[in-house]
Amino acid sequence: MTSLPSPARPAIGVLGMGTYLPRAIRGNADVAAAAGVTPEWIAQRTGVHTRHVAAPDQAASDLAAGAVRAAVAAAGIDIDQVDVVIAATSTPDELGPSTACRIQALTGARNAVALDVSAACAGWLFAARVAYDWLRGSGGARYAVVVGVEAYSKFLDPADRGTAVLFADGAAAAVLGPVPYGSGFAGFRLGSDGTGAHHVLIPAGGSRVPASAATLDAGRHRVHMDGRAVRDFITEIFPELVRETLACNDLRLTDIDAFITHQPNPVLLRDLGTRIGIPEGRLVIVGDEVGNIGAASAPYALAGAAARGLLPRGGRILLAVFGAGLTWGSALLTWTGAPAIRIAPARTHP
Repeated sequence: MTSLPSPARPAIGVLGMGTYLPRAIRGNADVAAAAGVTPEWIAQRTGVHTRHVAAPDQAASDLAAGAVRAAVAAAGIDIDQVDVVIAATSTPDELGPSTACRIQALTGARNAVALDVSAACAGWLFAARVAYDWLRGSGGARYAVVVGVEAYSKFLDPADRGTAVLFADGAAAAVLGPVPYGSGFAGFRLGSDGTGAHHVLIPAGGSRVPASAATLDAGRHRVHMDGRAVRDFITEIFPELVRETLACNDLRLTDIDAFITHQPNPVLLRDLGTRIGIPEGRLVIVGDEVGNIGAASAPYALAGAAARGLLPRGGRILLAVFGAGLTWGSALLTWTGAPAIRIAPARTHP
């Protein structure tokens, strides 16, 4: 049976969600020529049609702040009530300090503890687990904001068709807090395999290969990805996450109302959903509209499903994420009804 929080400890779920996408949009025709492909090739191979791109003066924290403000407003709380701000990102403002500290300053979350979680595209669920445990502890914290954000456009080689046509910018945040017993998060399962870390990375700019004129000339500050290895990983791990989650909680595919996943490639996701046997309409796909927004992908899909009325009160949601590292994770989320969703207006700054 599904493992539930003890009545002696609060159940933790989603109280409100917010998203933010930068104003500039690039269609397939805008990126195809530089990548050496056609718009039709992009659509057929990836399923992505549009992607949002941050302005030159926008960093990851700017996008995240827009989503955080929207989520806090949707939850009906004040920013001063937030006890924890956790940011999941692969594209931080700087190597240090944490991007969460930048978000804290931008949003005025003066009473919060701010920290980053780095688990690439799986990062939001990793961060949600940290927030879940934090809120269920005995420290008196009541509300946490968990935000996934990426500004991938700052790190892309426009000529690399394996990354330039897929990755994009955006943010999505959730306010976590106490919910009725029997609802909220349960059954977290997280994992990693560092032997595959070389499959997706930004090779230079860190302590192993510090920035230099040579690394800049070689383009080593851009995202590098072994597309075939990543595809093989996703093809293996996604069905495994679904099988394990269902088996550990004595559930069937038809018991799940919505499958919320990372969005690496809509064509691949739809194919895997069919192979797994996910009932039609229950695998939420948003990557065709926004591309791969990394750690923001899963929460953006969750917010989108809620906004479209796809999540019934008491509905079971299976979350499955996977990313560089290699990292992966899953969880069950029982929806509490209809937590408010707000979409931050796209503008130059959130």
